[in-house]
Amino acid sequence: MLRYTLMRLGIFVGCLVVVWGAVYSGIAPRGLGNSNGLWIVALALLISAPISLVVLRKERDRASVQVARRVDRMKANLDANRSQEDVADDTTRAQGQAS
Repeated sequence: MLRYTLMRLGIFVGCLVVVWGAVYSGIAPRGLGNSNGLWIVALALLISAPISLVVLRKERDRASVQVARRVDRMKANLDANRSQEDVADDTTRAQGQAS
């Protein structure tokens, strides 16, 4: 998961540098008024999203498998804890009725 995040961040930073260079060289528009920095970041996000979608497909699939495994383990642990609590509760109730 960390690997995917770092790769995604790297693509964004690369796009940010390219967009910044394009804006300051006059190839891309500068934005409105004082919004130049926000314009550069927004444009870099807009460009990096589809690139990440295509380029990081395999890495995203690996990360989703890891997340699914963690969720399954957590569900199994919760079910095990619930069953232990049920047994303890049943034992306590049975002892209370026997008295």
